[in-house]
Amino acid sequence: MNDDDSTVSRYNDNPPLTGPRGMRASDADRDRVVELLGVAYSEGRLSKDEYDGRLQDALSARTWAELDQIVADLPAAHPTTEVTPVTKTNGLAVASLACGLVQFIFGPLATIPAIVFGHMALHQIRRSGEQGAGLALAGLILGWAAVALGILLIVAVSMSPGMYGPMH
Repeated sequence: MNDDDSTVSRYNDNPPLTGPRGMRASDADRDRVVELLGVAYSEGRLSKDEYDGRLQDALSARTWAELDQIVADLPAAHPTTEVTPVTKTNGLAVASLACGLVQFIFGPLATIPAIVFGHMALHQIRRSGEQGAGLALAGLILGWAAVALGILLIVAVSMSPGMYGPMH
């Protein structure tokens, strides 16, 4: 067994892997393994002698297989958490809320778009799983509240006596 094989077999009796793991390691690959070793040492998973030996082996490793063997028995080398992609916010939900807020500044022109965009956004969100249901709901509530207030205002004005007194 030559020196290159001793690094691999020292930590695990499995032969070096073939395929991509036989690919040459870069400085960045070695740096990641050194970082994992530092974490394992700080957590008490490695003794000082083990850390020093593995650190030397990591810095002289040539392939991914050699690096994998150095950290194969460490939990940090096998992360258990999955990265979940961030879902985007539905644009119509944002538009619904914006129209719902703008109607109080510019009047009832934005009321109908707030309601329409809100319903469309909720439908799209249910179908696609996007974020923004709360924004769409807020836009809908503001839009329908403006409609309700408008109806109440019309009813109140029509039931109040006119400027010139009661009609006969």
